[in-house]
Amino acid sequence: MNLGTIGIWSLAFTHGDRGEAREAAAELEDLGYGTLWLGGSPGGNPSGDLATAADVLDATDRVTVATGCVSIWEQPAARLAAAYHALPAHQRARLLVGLGVSHAECIDRYRRPYAALVGYLDELDAASPPLPASARIVGAHGPRMTRLGAARTLGVHPYLVDVGHTVRARSDLDPTSLLATEQTVILSTDPEAARNQARTMLAPYLGLANYREAWLRIGFDPHDLAHGGSDRLIDALFAYGTPDEIAAQVTKHTTAGADHIALQVITAHRSLFARTAWRELAAALC
Repeated sequence: MNLGTIGIWSLAFTHGDRGEAREAAAELEDLGYGTLWLGGSPGGNPSGDLATAADVLDATDRVTVATGCVSIWEQPAARLAAAYHALPAHQRARLLVGLGVSHAECIDRYRRPYAALVGYLDELDAASPPLPASARIVGAHGPRMTRLGAARTLGVHPYLVDVGHTVRARSDLDPTSLLATEQTVILSTDPEAARNQARTMLAPYLGLANYREAWLRIGFDPHDLAHGGSDRLIDALFAYGTPDEIAAQVTKHTTAGADHIALQVITAHRSLFARTAWRELAAALC
């Protein structure tokens, strides 16, 4: 499955107007993006039934469409496999199903996430017909989950990470495994304004243990995670500036070993399509 080097990650595909989602998807394909990520927020992803994916696939001809990510607690494996196989074969060939373990703060029955994901992948393999390993990817941050993604899926899709994490993740993957990194971006040349936007977006994630542990693991300290996040944390996790400056940050990830970068443009509301920003970024990156 060819994801291309640059994709777009957006909550608007799963939370916005379905008609505009189709229009935006067709335009993004024409702009040269390789993959469209149907974003989910902590605690849920409405793309789990693959209805949104079917709409976006129907509106496009070439791009890969990926879910980022379906919670294993909210979508039974057999139902997900059935939804995947209900799509026409030519659409399934462009669909990548992203899977995630979500967060203890969001899921009441959250237990032993690694073992739960192993069991879920086993169920996908046992489904009739199975959802193939080549059509799935794992939202992973730690080395153990990353190695599981390499062994049982196409690879991993880390979210809200820095370039140092990309280096570490690449070392935990075999050369053929896909490393598809999300990069949140802000088209602003005012550092203070950009950091304020970043802190607003980051606020819910700072309360989630999985993310806090991931950031501490890659070298940040508890002071970096306090008071909305230090400038050091913000500047590492977010790319801001002109399209060319953002392109330079993306290049750091690809140089560090990422195969694909999924750009998420911050918007005032998750239902908004950042179409002007996507056009500006395409001129610098596609």
